[in-house]
Amino acid sequence: MICLYDVEKVRQDFPILDRKVNGKKLIYLDNAASSQKPKQVINVLTKYYEETNANVHRGIHTLSQEATELYEDAHVKVGKFLGAEHPFEEIIFLRNSTEAINLVMYGWAMHSLKKGDEVLSTVMEHHSNIVPWQFLKEKGVVVKFADVNRDGTLDMVDLNKKITNRTKLVTCVHVSNVTGTINSVKEIGKIAHEHGALFLVDASQSVQHMQVDVKKINCDFLVITGHKMLAPTGTGALYGKKELLEKMHPFLGGGDMIREVTLEKSKWNELPYKFEAGTPDIGGGIAFGAAIDYLNKLGLKNIRKHEKELTKYAFEKMSGLKGIRFYGPLDIEKRGGIVTFNLEGTHPHDVGTILDSEFGVAIRTGHHCAQPLTERMGENATCRASFFVYNTKEEIDVLVTGLKKVLEVFGK
Repeated sequence: MICLYDVEKVRQDFPILDRKVNGKKLIYLDNAASSQKPKQVINVLTKYYEETNANVHRGIHTLSQEATELYEDAHVKVGKFLGAEHPFEEIIFLRNSTEAINLVMYGWAMHSLKKGDEVLSTVMEHHSNIVPWQFLKEKGVVVKFADVNRDGTLDMVDLNKKITNRTKLVTCVHVSNVTGTINSVKEIGKIAHEHGALFLVDASQSVQHMQVDVKKINCDFLVITGHKMLAPTGTGALYGKKELLEKMHPFLGGGDMIREVTLEKSKWNELPYKFEAGTPDIGGGIAFGAAIDYLNKLGLKNIRKHEKELTKYAFEKMSGLKGIRFYGPLDIEKRGGIVTFNLEGTHPHDVGTILDSEFGVAIRTGHHCAQPLTERMGENATCRASFFVYNTKEEIDVLVTGLKKVLEVFGK
């Protein structure tokens, strides 16, 4: 593990950071949407296709055996990274958090919940943790949403008010992709279990930025997305407690998720194969494991410290801008490395366009796939700068310079 965070050394691992955008050096501040990839991950992906490309679990020849070992080893890496009790069996490789949540909805909720049962989510969720549960309304399942406070934190009083003995699942985001709010998932999980409900955590914005241990949280399910944590797109995972996964129904039917097939019936395979039907993204999964190696080498404590320093610096530098409004808690300890803001009298899309075209700065503008929260904040869209391992204070300085240009263009 690196003892001191050497961001300049880290930046050398990311080839895309050498690129110029509109004649300016790329400044990538859209990490909450997707992270860039280090050469250590890119090289592993390339090496798989150049040296080991073969299908997994289906061949006795050398390439297939090698690919299977690498792919299954990646499961274990992810499992250990999350603190799973059973690092292999409790990790299901999927395309992203969205698919992972849908697996829980179709594999567990659709079969286990009945009319009058309740699912409790929150207003601050990504659409991926809202839309799947709405499908359950066809069964008469009631879907509720705990509100947020004015500072963007979760309203725990409202959550406690809305949870009942009919609540069968509580699900919430660990870190909001809009406000950066860090939810007390251990406390929320305790409340869920006290009411006899299962607990699902959307950790898409947390596991790559801070230490997360599923045993300490005591969550029943947790979902992550690989492309936000240095891995290729189309990679992600569901963590589920072994006893729950064993009872759940498969999400998809086909090759590799079966143990035996006759024309009359089929028997399901053991975990995690039961939920991994068909040929998976083998190369992507192996590279996912390489991304875990990279994060472990940097150290999550170092990453969290670095991002807190960047977030604090950003608030200090941006606070002096005329007409700026921030969203989410201002306490650095209560938020991730996300700064969401608007400039009075300017549309977020205009802000993003000027930053990109004149300064090479990439930020996210819009409702960030969290429309209910954006509207709850009284906005149609916001600007979001989000930080990761390779970002620097100097890049934030350029962001601020760009925002001053925006104010100048709009006569503010």
